[in-house]
Amino acid sequence: MHEIDPLAAHFPIDPDRLDLVEEFRRAPKGPHSDALQKVLHRMRWSGEARRYCAVVVEPGRKWMLGRLPLKRGQPIETFPEAIFTSLADVEWEVFRRRWEAITGRAIAPRSQDQAQ
Repeated sequence: MHEIDPLAAHFPIDPDRLDLVEEFRRAPKGPHSDALQKVLHRMRWSGEARRYCAVVVEPGRKWMLGRLPLKRGQPIETFPEAIFTSLADVEWEVFRRRWEAITGRAIAPRSQDQAQ
């Protein structure tokens, strides 16, 4: 069982830590290093901006990129042009976009990371 670090949601993300980006790209489900766990915690729980997310289109088969609203209960913004047939691919896209939103630095998608 992982302990939750209450300061992780404020963990400063160093945009030069591309080793963490590669660690997530290689193993989105983990196991993750302590530093990557803190980055993911911040991305998921800091409440910064409007976080990107995966929206299920067809359970277990198809996902669409989405963005959470500013206020709970409002509709999720969806991107119908960004459809994925792999959960790993949509999780990578969400990570990539959240990284850029927090650090201000874009991570270039690879050709196989493009929406299908």
